[in-house]
Amino acid sequence: MADNLLPKLPQRETRFLTRQETTALDRIADAYPMPSEGLGLTSVSEQLYYGMNRVDKVPPELYTKFDVKRGLRNADGSGVLVGLTTISNVHGYNKVDGRVEPDEGDLKYRGYHIADLVAAAQAENRFGYEEVAYLLLSGSLPNRAELDDFRARIGSRRQLPEGYLALFPRTTYSHSIMNVLQRATLLLYAFDRNPDDTSPIHEIDVALSLLGRWPRVASLAHAAFVADEEGARLVVPPAREEYSMAETILDVLRGDAGFTRDEAMLLDIMLMLHAEHGGGNNSTFTTRVLSSSGTDAYSAYAGALGSLKGPKHGGANYKAGEMIEDIAAHVRDWSSDDEVGAYLERILRRQAYDRTGLIYGLGHAVYTVTDPRAEIVKQYAQGLAEKNGQADKLDLIKRVERLGPQLMREVRGIKKPISTNIDMYTGFVYEMLGISQDMFTPIFAIARMAGWGAHRMEELYGPARIIRPAYNSFLKDQSYVPLAKRP
Repeated sequence: MADNLLPKLPQRETRFLTRQETTALDRIADAYPMPSEGLGLTSVSEQLYYGMNRVDKVPPELYTKFDVKRGLRNADGSGVLVGLTTISNVHGYNKVDGRVEPDEGDLKYRGYHIADLVAAAQAENRFGYEEVAYLLLSGSLPNRAELDDFRARIGSRRQLPEGYLALFPRTTYSHSIMNVLQRATLLLYAFDRNPDDTSPIHEIDVALSLLGRWPRVASLAHAAFVADEEGARLVVPPAREEYSMAETILDVLRGDAGFTRDEAMLLDIMLMLHAEHGGGNNSTFTTRVLSSSGTDAYSAYAGALGSLKGPKHGGANYKAGEMIEDIAAHVRDWSSDDEVGAYLERILRRQAYDRTGLIYGLGHAVYTVTDPRAEIVKQYAQGLAEKNGQADKLDLIKRVERLGPQLMREVRGIKKPISTNIDMYTGFVYEMLGISQDMFTPIFAIARMAGWGAHRMEELYGPARIIRPAYNSFLKDQSYVPLAKRP
């Protein structure tokens, strides 16, 4: 990084914060019970709590009659077209004569294949996430000076505002770091001198600020939880402006244990692969819906975090890793197709693991044959797996990937194409990097910030129309009954 791009800041030292110095270590419970607990569930409250189950049910045939696109999906499973974008292309099938035809998966950022972007950075032994983030936000690949400037601007925002740690939004009795990230983002709104400014310059500044600060916010939330569990002081390492995104995350999470270049490079690949995935995924569409209303950037990104947290979206990434651990614990011979297949069949029959009947990491809303991100992870994870003595675990995952789709067809009768998705390998990679499960989804969010920022600005400065789909009402006219005459 060019020296003249960063102001000369005083040397910072590691800080050790006590409970009196930061709310990050506070655990404050609500002393007042929820109404259902404090007042109980009585016959009088039955309608309040269960009435919607009797009313909010629309006959399934009406969805067909009115051609309702449930989940904004067409009947063939493809997404309803709601916009046009120049940011990325998530390709998984072709439409031929109105039918979905499976095809090899491909992912392009601003027209560049993600595989080429990853390979180029790896070939030059440099971190690539910042290059990808610049590409998504600006629309073009940076030259050396532009990339150095971009990294400097992110680095200049690594440090949290003065007094921020005193107000740090601790997880309290919950330890969802995604929830912390949401509150931390909204708290940063209060430190912005003009937070409702939606001009291009301010929007880029906010995106740069969150790219700089989210890694430390998430990592410190994790560190605070660990410190509280162990009864220790919160250790806050100095912000290192020259570090890449991957190095920043590992620096705070690993502390004195440190990390290797190979580990940081593999995490960098994961960040590149998660940086963007089209406008229709739930969290990005949330960003676009909120942005279309003209709301501030902090509110839009906090909403996206809430969406990504959901177990049907980014929150699912830990389930595949947990499932693989369960398989590893219950299958004696990992190299046996018969033994692995038999246990997968038990999972599908809701007899094992979490009893949902799902093989996590298999199936995707767009990809039908392959998820290009999963293919890239397999390629680059192999070397570190062999170094760490975990090649057999990686082979087990590949066996699950190979056997799972056919078993899903045989046991569950699934007929649509089944593609592996990146979640199959995410948990394994993070486990190799010594990253705890509560950080899996936050790392996804940190990476996706670049894509969310690009889509927010495309929505703000492109269509400029509030997103407002239609809902047909299904209800009967009612005659008002005075309160005194109601049963």
